[in-house]
Amino acid sequence: MYKHLFGPVPSRRLGMSLGIDLIPKKVCSLNCVYCEVGKTTKLTTERLEYVKYNSVITELKKFMSTSPKVDYITFSGSGEPTLNVNIGKVLAFIKKEYPKIKTAVLTNGTLFYDKKLRTELLLADVILPSLDAASQTIFNKIDRPYESLSIDKYIQGLIDLRKEYKGKIWLEILLLKGYNDSNKELNMLKDAILKIEPDSIQLNTLDRPGTVQGLIPLTSDEMNKIIDYWNLPNIEIIASPPTRTNIESYKGNIETAILETIARRPCTLDDLHNFLGIHVNEINKYLGTLEVKGKIETVNFGRGVFYELMHK
Repeated sequence: MYKHLFGPVPSRRLGMSLGIDLIPKKVCSLNCVYCEVGKTTKLTTERLEYVKYNSVITELKKFMSTSPKVDYITFSGSGEPTLNVNIGKVLAFIKKEYPKIKTAVLTNGTLFYDKKLRTELLLADVILPSLDAASQTIFNKIDRPYESLSIDKYIQGLIDLRKEYKGKIWLEILLLKGYNDSNKELNMLKDAILKIEPDSIQLNTLDRPGTVQGLIPLTSDEMNKIIDYWNLPNIEIIASPPTRTNIESYKGNIETAILETIARRPCTLDDLHNFLGIHVNEINKYLGTLEVKGKIETVNFGRGVFYELMHK
């Protein structure tokens, strides 16, 4: 069992994606209402060595010594990966030791105002930042940022990244009904997108319970209407959970282990992590698919969101 690695995680965008988690759960610069991992416990923009470099490299060497089939090594996990001051150092090690494997950085994108960080990530093949709002009001409402973060600083950081970075930028925008789907906010988002000039715009909506109850995802029709409204090139809706089962990295034994655990008693995401020893990000991928298949359902109790077998 690895402490800092997880996967390979089934991913339509990245195929066989080995995750590297450089942040303890749940250290982040945002406390998004929709976060599948859970509420942020340490809200910060301070970059520190949250996870030791040598510890990560030791695990990576051990995993890669088995010659696994990996398409991407992806910086992702329990919090915001760019908060770790050693992310650039780990990235440089990967590019030197495993040059045939592509690298991706899954980030909320809030810290790219920092030129040092932007320089550290220039070696990555793909950077996947998020941008859910273009006004400070909606930014505060949906992403609930650390107090010093402003939306203008956030967007300017992404613009500066595009000027300096030669790899691919896939910008993800998560849409929620009543949060960021008004024409006013959509117009401001479109203006920001045009300034950032990402290679791809990927629309997403909620498919797992967030940290706030009562969140409403957009339907496929509503998402497609936004695509028509924006009339931008290279825009797509991220594939829904059922397509994950077609990916080679999807493991039926993990799905079975989750079902057998939930059959004994309802579990939270953290419960499943503790019982199975599988990273929360990996578990989330399977929960999404199982829910769409109608095999499990969610129920809210005092301790949070629980998963249980679907009642027939």
